[in-house]
Amino acid sequence: MFLRHTKRKKDGKEHRYWSIVENRRIGGGRVVQRPLLYLGEINDSQELAWRKSIAILEEGALQPRTLSLFPEDRCEGLLPDASIVRLRLNELRLCRPRQWGGCWLALSLWRELELDRFWGGRLPPSRKGTRWDRVLLLLATYRLLAPGSEWRLHREWFERSAMADLLGEDLGLAEIHKLYRCHDRLLEHKQALFDHLVGRWRDLFNISFDVLLYDLTSTYFEADPPFAESDKRRHGYSRDHRPDCVQVVIALVVTPEGLPLAYEVLPGNTADNTTLRDFLARIERQYGKARRIWLMDRGIPTEVVLAEMRGADPPVQYLVGTPKGRLTRLEKDLLSQPWQDARPGVRVKLLPQDGELYVFAHSVNRVAKERAMRRRQLKWLWARLKQLSMMALSREELLMKLGAARAHAPAAWRLVVIAVAPEGVTFTYHLDRNRLRRARRREGRYLLRTNLTEDDPAKLWNLYLLLVRVEEAFKNLKGDLAIRPIFHQDQARIEAHIFIAFLAYCLHATLARRLHALAPGLSPRSVIEKFAAMQMIDVHVPTTDGRELLLTRYTEPDAELRLLLDKLKLALPAQSPPKITTAQIAPQPPP
Repeated sequence: MFLRHTKRKKDGKEHRYWSIVENRRIGGGRVVQRPLLYLGEINDSQELAWRKSIAILEEGALQPRTLSLFPEDRCEGLLPDASIVRLRLNELRLCRPRQWGGCWLALSLWRELELDRFWGGRLPPSRKGTRWDRVLLLLATYRLLAPGSEWRLHREWFERSAMADLLGEDLGLAEIHKLYRCHDRLLEHKQALFDHLVGRWRDLFNISFDVLLYDLTSTYFEADPPFAESDKRRHGYSRDHRPDCVQVVIALVVTPEGLPLAYEVLPGNTADNTTLRDFLARIERQYGKARRIWLMDRGIPTEVVLAEMRGADPPVQYLVGTPKGRLTRLEKDLLSQPWQDARPGVRVKLLPQDGELYVFAHSVNRVAKERAMRRRQLKWLWARLKQLSMMALSREELLMKLGAARAHAPAAWRLVVIAVAPEGVTFTYHLDRNRLRRARRREGRYLLRTNLTEDDPAKLWNLYLLLVRVEEAFKNLKGDLAIRPIFHQDQARIEAHIFIAFLAYCLHATLARRLHALAPGLSPRSVIEKFAAMQMIDVHVPTTDGRELLLTRYTEPDAELRLLLDKLKLALPAQSPPKITTAQIAPQPPP
């Protein structure tokens, strides 16, 4: 270790900023400098104190050999022998605790999906020996376990993890430039990855692809537009409630089991109802023509696309949500239809019309929830309007505060009639009771439409509930895997960042599917946290002849984790063999 400074001119004066830096030897005999601690500006006396505190550490050569180990105080009666090593146990040191369990679990999932074989043939080593497939594994593991920036991975996380031990690599694997350059090699293999995953889902979990779930989400950027014409970062409808930020739209197809099949990154101003046709064609090319059911939320399919799906050969079947506004046109026809029980607390009415089947569902639990939400919003809005009516405001201030109230409680705003005087700063408001009655009648009620010939209401309702799977996928991408913030500025690397998040989600979904069959009470995140408790530690034991015994060991799992390993049918690898440094020859004094 040593002190290193950088110079910077500020306000006409030169400043020196200090860091403690360590030389690390990596593959090919090269040496890289790794910052350990940033000190900032320090004076001369502080600099001298730091120099005195820094000790130069040198590693001895490691020589594998069969030895007999004895504690220093129990060597009486032993004959001198080079194979006998006397240990100073009172000087034993535990060094470099680092996360091992989560990294090993991620590596096991990676190999279970055979991604090591897939990427090994598509990301060959560079001429300098860089293993790009292992760099990608490192990025995906980092996204799964502790998502953050590539700089944090390079600067902190790699040293605090056991990835180097598991992969037989060194610090060179996490060089910052390698992490960025790996992004540039990924997107051309996206379609091949989708094809590979189809085979693995089928082999591992016997998945069929008769029912597919399709939905969209958005992820925003805190960046300064405008961008180039071809850039996908655009302002659009924000599902993150950040219309002030540019965004991209992510379209995702998953199976009912939550296993991802394909995704696409679209411009941020893409309308939902313009994306479906391309995905239908893509899935048909990938899986062939078959009777397949598509589950979608309202707003995604247009009437034209639904007509094309009904007219396809064979017909593409669908079950989609329908805006509640269509209830007005169908109310009279629905009144004559009988209620049928779909499940406890859920009743449905079936209405065949124009080659489709409308499913009108009424959920008791949703009635209570939506009614409480409506009452809470309306109570807040009514109190706020009363406050505004008593304030001394200018006309401009009044309009701005009314607009803010509308944005805060949009559903309740539609139930209140507000009239601002053409001149002056007064306004009146009253409850629209007709709208309130219509809103009450429609609370907890949903209208679905399908071209399925199925007439079992329970099956239709359960199919629609599967949409929660794709919502869970987006929740995991934005929550557990923290797909944003995205620290890249180049569009290709932004898409590669999302690609790596998709890979991490594949590992996440594989673990979730294993848990569903073997330990259904646990979530993937809770399991990852349990495995993260297993640490790897370097045990240093000095010997009486000046050498040092090194044992690299992962901690033993507790009873809970042993039970989990048994349920998941996972076997821990053997501990690493011990190593011992060569004896140091003391320098002879001059004659």
